[in-house]
Amino acid sequence: MMFHPSAAIAIVTASLLISNGNLNVNVDAYSFTPQSRSFGIRNSKSNPNPSANPNASAHANVNSKSRNRNQSSLVMKETSGNEKFSLSSLFGNSSKAKKAATSDKESSILQTNTNTNSVATLEPHPSVRKHISPLNQMHPSIIQAADPNDLDKLPFHPHIKTGSLPNGLSYVILPNKSPAGRFEAHLQVFSGSADELEPQQGIAHLTEHVAYMGSRKRERLFGTGSQTNAYTDFHHTVFYAACPTYTPRSNGNIPMLPMALDALCDVMEARVESSRLEKERQAVLSEMTMVNTIEYRVECQILSTLHRENRLAKRFPIGKESLIRTWQTDDVKTWHRTHYRPDNVLLYIVGDVNPAEAEKVIAEKFGHITAEKQGKEIKLKELKPEASNLADAIVRGKNVIKAKQSWHYPPVKHEWSSGSDSDLKDEFTSTLEEEEANRLIYDLQLQNPYLLDEKVEFLKTTEIAPGKKMRPHIFR
Repeated sequence: MMFHPSAAIAIVTASLLISNGNLNVNVDAYSFTPQSRSFGIRNSKSNPNPSANPNASAHANVNSKSRNRNQSSLVMKETSGNEKFSLSSLFGNSSKAKKAATSDKESSILQTNTNTNSVATLEPHPSVRKHISPLNQMHPSIIQAADPNDLDKLPFHPHIKTGSLPNGLSYVILPNKSPAGRFEAHLQVFSGSADELEPQQGIAHLTEHVAYMGSRKRERLFGTGSQTNAYTDFHHTVFYAACPTYTPRSNGNIPMLPMALDALCDVMEARVESSRLEKERQAVLSEMTMVNTIEYRVECQILSTLHRENRLAKRFPIGKESLIRTWQTDDVKTWHRTHYRPDNVLLYIVGDVNPAEAEKVIAEKFGHITAEKQGKEIKLKELKPEASNLADAIVRGKNVIKAKQSWHYPPVKHEWSSGSDSDLKDEFTSTLEEEEANRLIYDLQLQNPYLLDEKVEFLKTTEIAPGKKMRPHIFR
């Protein structure tokens, strides 16, 4: 993955501002429920170029090669023997054609009205819950109310622009003219391997491959000096495009921001084709083979030990080979439509851009997507209640970072966040009785044994002093 240094610094700055530790927030102050609008599914197809990362994140690299194939054909209109030849008749503008066109237009309007009415009656998305805005401390209402003399909080960049569309999609725009003539757009989906259900282990990574590698609109960035990439982690999936502000002169000197956002929007509307799924399945299996080193295995054991009280110990991004080999298009589309929804993403734009113009393009490209329409296209209906139960558990659990503090983190807890300090216990955890009651309702932290669990025996924790325990750092 390659970044321009100054743009990378700007992104880090924006991330720090977003996820700074001062998250003493009021959820009701700026939470939201997405509104309904309709959208259409885009076609997507591309060539894979898999790569491996020996760390816990899984990456899908993209080669930028120029390829433009435009095909067109002229279909001549059939005419009856009684009609005289004319150019209008040849190109379909005869009186009969006009009547047909008028009829088609009226039919189209009727169909649009029908679709609008059907969208209004769609059932709610199974995973949408009222939650803290992913903008956190950078939400416009928080920025406006901030005290510039408060030295306990990180200062805001004076030119940063944040906001949310009516459908719930949040965005951050940070103008940065170094390097001049370039920008980066990152689409962060707040779902990763930690959000996977038992039969979905590894599907977040596979869906990332299918969504971005199968995007034809991403192909339009080839030959423009752009770089595109994507990666999956425990708690998020990120797609990005680093582009010049304009296409090269040989390509018309066209603004690149709409093209980049088109590619990222295509990710939200991914069409899961069986041919693309098979290509990306092989790419993921290849990555699984390449990362299977002794260093990677040791790292997985260490992380599993450190996180054994939460979901991360059983939800590594690479997933389970037995499951990856069996998934079909409905499985991938179900994960995609469950998690790739407007209220569950954040769009970053950093670089040599005009914030006001960028806001207009964002609304134009992403404003039509709705969580309700995504939910309607979840193929595996039996997973809808399971996804709903997971969403309920995340919101219900006081000891879950994603529910209490920020949508940037996975639905996990840590023992150190619920120690003997009463203030910490009140702030970050429920009481032990509440925690146990929540666990009986839903095993959010996966402490119970499951069929696909690795056959690993944990060493016992040793109590070295009253109330102080030492955790072993190896497995037997």
